[in-house]
Amino acid sequence: MVDYVAFLRGINVGGVTVKMDKLKKSFEALGFTGVKTLLTSGNVLFAAPAAGESTLVSKIEKKLAADFGREIGVLVRKVEELRRLAEAEPFGAIKLMPQTRRYVTFLSEKSKGSLKIPYATPDNHFRIIRANDREVCSVATLSEGGRTVDLMSMLEKEYGRKVTTRNWNTIEKILQASRAA
Repeated sequence: MVDYVAFLRGINVGGVTVKMDKLKKSFEALGFTGVKTLLTSGNVLFAAPAAGESTLVSKIEKKLAADFGREIGVLVRKVEELRRLAEAEPFGAIKLMPQTRRYVTFLSEKSKGSLKIPYATPDNHFRIIRANDREVCSVATLSEGGRTVDLMSMLEKEYGRKVTTRNWNTIEKILQASRAA
């Protein structure tokens, strides 16, 4: 069995509500074990026989569409891959302040991004510090009136709509929960 995490796109925002207990039951009905939901943003830890990500994504998306009556985008990563990302300390050089937000955007397909990395907006309030074919690590320094929604739109424009972004704190919570399982 391999430990995975599924990141669901666009749930519990904009009026699209998915209850975590029902989400857990959907994953269990697929035969996955050790299913645990984290937060309400659509993070699901589960164990399954080793399989390709695309196979798991297809299986999960079909089940969720049947159970919730709408398409829900899913990205899957092995927990071990998240551990390696954390061990690489992608935000280690970032000076953290109360208005600092660290994000990881997971990509579903090879990036077609054209930005030269590292990248920073002219005001230096948003920086992409690392990008590869699997994820993009970015930092936002929120200013008066600054909104993370604008930053997410910029990431989708650059890397495509089949991405999902999580705050680094969420990734740390997922890794803590995976150790406790």
